[in-house]
Amino acid sequence: MSRVKRQDLDHLVRLRRARDRMDRDYAEPLDVPSLARHALMSPGHFSRSFRAAFGETPYSYLMTRRIERAKALLRRGDLSVTEVCFAVGCTSLGSFSSRFTELIGETPSSYRTRSHDEGAAVPACLAKIYTRPVRNGRASPAARP
Repeated sequence: MSRVKRQDLDHLVRLRRARDRMDRDYAEPLDVPSLARHALMSPGHFSRSFRAAFGETPYSYLMTRRIERAKALLRRGDLSVTEVCFAVGCTSLGSFSSRFTELIGETPSSYRTRSHDEGAAVPACLAKIYTRPVRNGRASPAARP
């Protein structure tokens, strides 16, 4: 393998490790500088490389993971919206609610209170695919499951 290809492969491996950390530690206080250190890159280079490799910024990817987990916690119904906000690693209820509404198309409160029985029989692996938040633009009510 040529040296350039090996460097590119090492670069992608480090980016995947950072992405895996976001998947695993989404509830921890993660920021671009700490993720960049984890990937052995400068923050600017990490952000540009992450977006080029995965099609979104590190912040957007992390918030999508947090919103996915928040949806599951809200469906359970035993936690308040505020408790869910902090459980998934968000520190601002306003920012959490705004991002949730932007991605899901309804507020966290209304999502929590409505019935989710229609998806109860769907295997979790399929439900995750079809209920994944829309990242680039607002979700329309018709797009929700």
